[in-house]
Amino acid sequence: MTKSTKADLKKRALMAVRDYGVNLTQFRNAMSEWAELNVTDMECLRVLFQKGVATPSELSRHTGLTSGATTAMLDRLEKAGLIERRPNPNDRRGTLIAPEKSSAEKMASWFESARKAQDELVSGYSESELEIIADVFERFAKLWDDERRKVQKNP
Repeated sequence: MTKSTKADLKKRALMAVRDYGVNLTQFRNAMSEWAELNVTDMECLRVLFQKGVATPSELSRHTGLTSGATTAMLDRLEKAGLIERRPNPNDRRGTLIAPEKSSAEKMASWFESARKAQDELVSGYSESELEIIADVFERFAKLWDDERRKVQKNP
């Protein structure tokens, strides 16, 4: 068996990152379809669970939807019992959007299998390997955030 060169390993690593991104996108699309929501609905929920609360304008900026499309999305999510609209204490004309209390438990059940599989996967690595894996993913997350910002500044 021949030893892989650094160039071969770089190519393999970048192909694995590409495949990870493609498969994650396909999984998210499948979950959205299964939950009878669209991809931006699911992205909105992800942002809300991450932030806890957001204004419709923040969600519009994050999802890339127009204000009208954002309102329609929020109407769908509210009808599904996944979000609630609250008065904004800092702007009496404004609204805050938050996950409905029961939606966290509901959505956690949707992703239970994936969370278990992820836990089983990473449990097989040593602490030093996990440090490297975490570092790589953190750096790639920053890289994609930086690249997104470049595109948004210079469309």
